[in-house]
Amino acid sequence: MLGAVTEEVEDKTSMKIDNPNQSDLVREVSVRQPIIYGEGRRKKQIALIDCGVKYSIIRNLLKRNLAVVRFPYDAKSSEIMKAKPAGVVVSNGPGDPKTCKRTIKTIQELIEAKVPMLGICLGNQLIALAQGADTYKMKYGHRSQNQPALDVKSGRCYITTQNHGYAVDKDALEKAGMKIWFANANDKSVEGIIHPKKPCFAVQWHPEASPGPTDTEFIFDYFLKKAI
Repeated sequence: MLGAVTEEVEDKTSMKIDNPNQSDLVREVSVRQPIIYGEGRRKKQIALIDCGVKYSIIRNLLKRNLAVVRFPYDAKSSEIMKAKPAGVVVSNGPGDPKTCKRTIKTIQELIEAKVPMLGICLGNQLIALAQGADTYKMKYGHRSQNQPALDVKSGRCYITTQNHGYAVDKDALEKAGMKIWFANANDKSVEGIIHPKKPCFAVQWHPEASPGPTDTEFIFDYFLKKAI
């Protein structure tokens, strides 16, 4: 629901409230030029597509002895490949994932090139769209530090930190050839996806937490195994 704080007016029908979801919010929060972290003292280099990344994601990569090249959200796949990354992380970020058309195209090309890829939050939705699936706006979204994410294969449930208003459409995901990795134990929405043939996977929550539970930091280690 849209709202605004303003002075009282007699004619409320004249008030206009801009819908932020119709704006290119990711462009407003992404870097304009590549930034390198941990250069020269790390074993492997990871490319990070910045859609509004939390610094705790970068810190989690650095503490695993990885250098990180942070690219703008609209970077071309050819630019990213010049960095010779061992893998690519698609970050979290605001707004409707369908507005990130350039990012979706880049992700699609990198997946085709079989570059190991991890998506986080918005990154989960963008990877799904890049593979031909669909996303939708949730009625309320997930906004808390106690969202239960269920591993559909093992049956194990993890407590996760989430803050998103869009989700991946389950039926469209399966038609696109992707598999559901995690599902929300409450509303059964898609919480994680994985490619059956390529090193590409993503989660809808924040494995870096901060703040919140650290149960799922292993997602970074899983990505590291695929990248190295």
